[in-house]
Amino acid sequence: MIHPTQTTSSFIGVDVYSPILRAALVKGDGSVLERRQAALDSDASVSPQVERLVTELRDAAGATPVIGIGLGIPGLIDPQTNRIVIASDLPAVLRGDLGAELQRATKLPAVLVNDANAAAYGEYMVGAGRGSRNMFYVTIGSGVGGALILDGKLWLGATGFAGEFGHITIDPEGNECVCGNRGCLETVAAAPNIVRRTHERLNRDSTSSLSRLALNRNFTATDIAREARTGDDFALMMIERTGKFIGTAVAVVINLLNIERIVFGGGVMEAGELILNPIAIEAKRRSFQPCFEATQLVAATLGADAVPVGAALLARDTTQKSVP
Repeated sequence: MIHPTQTTSSFIGVDVYSPILRAALVKGDGSVLERRQAALDSDASVSPQVERLVTELRDAAGATPVIGIGLGIPGLIDPQTNRIVIASDLPAVLRGDLGAELQRATKLPAVLVNDANAAAYGEYMVGAGRGSRNMFYVTIGSGVGGALILDGKLWLGATGFAGEFGHITIDPEGNECVCGNRGCLETVAAAPNIVRRTHERLNRDSTSSLSRLALNRNFTATDIAREARTGDDFALMMIERTGKFIGTAVAVVINLLNIERIVFGGGVMEAGELILNPIAIEAKRRSFQPCFEATQLVAATLGADAVPVGAALLARDTTQKSVP
């Protein structure tokens, strides 16, 4: 049954992530009506910055009522209190109650959700996860995250913190992670650490001087992906090695959950098949084969819209629970 809010109302989703705030006005069916973005000052109060984008989108909505707001946050959210527990990239928001502040300012219900959970929900509802019932979402960008949807519902775990895919241990003797552990997937597969590993390899590999990356030492993970796509052998090797690390962790998920579909998003996935293929090869090599054969590995399709759309749809579904 289609709920009335899916056809007559709209919702606002916001990706609260430095250095850019991304917001979208989203219909109840998940289609995007309008987009806005602005630079985020992470040292200032976040609420007024989000409120400005919300006001712009409410004006753009015209006669279509905006029913709720969803905020995708790069941190841990307590679903019982709708408050941020940890958000290392957004220290200013820890001094207040972002959800409550925004609700007071806009007179709209505001739901906070981990950004990986928001992106997963967006992909599940209207993106690469559509049609599945059980899905795991992986985001590979400045950090590495994950989110789990079981039987059509976002699985948050006992305290709301489920899906910390980036903290699966890959190398017990590896580099120290921000979480305090050693050798987490994030220490080798997050974008800054792909760059670090590439610099280290450039410094010790005599053949690396042939790579165009050696000409510009200020390269980014996006640059590595671009050079790999244009045939740079060294860049391609670094992307493939990153894929092997990710595939090793993916095999853990496949063996543990016998999951139907795994969707890969985030900036590093701009490398496309160049990274997805080695992920799949390594995951197959390390998985229990009947589990692997039941799992689809696919690239995300929503791009930068994933978090705003997912956050908006979570606001939609939270609102529907309170509407007869």
